[in-house]
This record gives sequence, C-alpha cells and structure tokens, in this order.
Amino acid sequence: MHTRLYRNGVLEKEGFPIEEVSDYVEDPDNLVWFDLCSPSPEDLGMIGEELGLHELAVEDVLSDHQRPKVDVYDNHLFITAYHVHFDDDRLDPVEVNVFVTANALVTVRESDHFDIREVVKRWDANARLAGHGVGFLLHGLLDYIVDAQFDLVQDLDGQAEALEESLFEDEVRDARQLQHEMYVLRKNTARLRKITLPMREVLGTLLRRDQALVADPVMVPYYQDVYDHVLRVTEWLESIRDMIANVRETRLAQQGFRLNEIMKRVTSWAAIIAVPTMITGFYGQNVPYPGSGEPWGFWMSTVLVAVASVALYSAFKKRDWL
Repeated sequence: MHTRLYRNGVLEKEGFPIEEVSDYVEDPDNLVWFDLCSPSPEDLGMIGEELGLHELAVEDVLSDHQRPKVDVYDNHLFITAYHVHFDDDRLDPVEVNVFVTANALVTVRESDHFDIREVVKRWDANARLAGHGVGFLLHGLLDYIVDAQFDLVQDLDGQAEALEESLFEDEVRDARQLQHEMYVLRKNTARLRKITLPMREVLGTLLRRDQALVADPVMVPYYQDVYDHVLRVTEWLESIRDMIANVRETRLAQQGFRLNEIMKRVTSWAAIIAVPTMITGFYGQNVPYPGSGEPWGFWMSTVLVAVASVALYSAFKKRDWL
C-alpha cells in the first residue's frame, strides 16, 4: 500500500490500508497521503464520498486525455498533470490526477509507468519541510513531474543538434532514415509541448495568494522554483521547434542544390554525347562527303569526335559543371 501518515511534520506510519484513511483525516493535525493506480469507478466513488470530493472532479479522473489543469472547488483542488518518458523512441505520457484537501493528498495514476516511489524519495530528502502541510507533498510531486519533463526536453534538444550536425557530415546518410528521425522528433516535440505549455497555468494558479491550501509562505519559493523550471521547459521547446524547422529547410535546400548539381552533370554529358552524334549523323547521310570511301575520311571523323569531346569536357570541368 502506498500510504503515509504525518503528524506535526513527522512521519508516523506508512503502508497502512486505505480503509483507515478516513479515520486519520478527521484529525486536522494529521497529514495523509495515499496513492491509487488505475482504480475502478467504485473505488473512486468511495474515496470521493469519504473526502467530500466534487463529482465533476471524480468524473474527470475517469475521462482520458484531460488537459493539464487546476480546478478549484470549495474544499479541495483537483490537478491533472502528465509524467513523460520514452518508450521505443516514442513519447509516452502517463496521466496523474491529484486531489488536494486541507490535510490529505490523493494521487491517482493512469498506470504504473509513473513510479510513485521516486516521489516518495523526494519527500524523504526534504523531510524537514513536512511540517508545512499538504503543500509540502504537492510540491514534491510537481517537482518530480516537471524535472522529468525538463530531462526529456534536454534529450530532445540533443537529438535536434545531432540531426543538425548530420546534415553536413561527409558521409551521406540514408534519406529515408533521416526523414523518419525528423518526423519522430517533430512529433515528440509537439506532443510534449501540449503537455508542458498548460503547466504554466497550473503553477501560476497554485502561486496565487488566495490558494490557502498550498500558499504557505515558506513553500512559495519552492513552488516558484518549479514554475521557473516550467518556463525553461516551454522556452526550450520553442527553440527546439525552431531548430527542427531550420533543419528541415536546410535539408530541402541541400536536396535542391544536389538536384541542380545532378542536372548540370547530366546536361554536360548530354552535350558531350550530342556533338559526336551530330558528326556521325552528318557523315551517315546518303551524300558524298570529304574522304568518303577512303580510310583517311574515317580517321578524320574519329579525330574530330575525340577533339570535340575533350574540348567540351574541359570547358564544362573548368566551369565546375562536371
């Protein structure tokens, strides 16, 4: 069981059954946390009744693909956020819903791909702040989620820089592979942007002075630090999008340049072949020509073809058309 009980800022108990939560929540000096992973509608309904959660908030948990947000109700907050990680080069977001009451924090995970134990480690590392109530627990959760997004955007930035550098490598990369990498990177960046951009509004709402549940003066700087990380993530994503667009434009320009080079070479070789064809075609007509029927006429035409071809080749090479 992922459950914890703090009393007066000290961890007193953990791993107890969720059925005991209602007994502990009644005491305002207690701070309770428990976690649900892929709960059934019946379980959510029971928890909602015990904690007095709004039915719309409980309904949002059961609805997939919610936008990151904060809903403010009379006696609690409802927060939706996303933990992100890579799964076979594909961005895999995991929805995390959070109910915040005066002395309880409930986390509802979409799947076990979000390791709640990492959040617990953060709480233990900052146990000195446990006396500041539910704001302490919520900060540790949001800080872990935003840091995971920050690490991911750093990885995406490295991929974008690698793509950018590969455009000018001496060894020509497979065009299909390069196009696929650009597509995957652009898709992951767009999906991550949809997740991180609304987080600014989430943290901005929590930092408002009228949010008594988490607006502890001691915790405000910690929430401000998370907000700064969110801003850095969103700004970094914008720069990655610009970088991907530049890579795409550079790739198209390179393809156009290579096509021009190929056309120059094809045209030059066509001209070289056209001159001998003209000479031999002319001498192939059914009319007498100088040297007709004589050996020296054949050798003269052969020399003429060779000289014209070499002259054209030299002229095209000098102009870097070949």
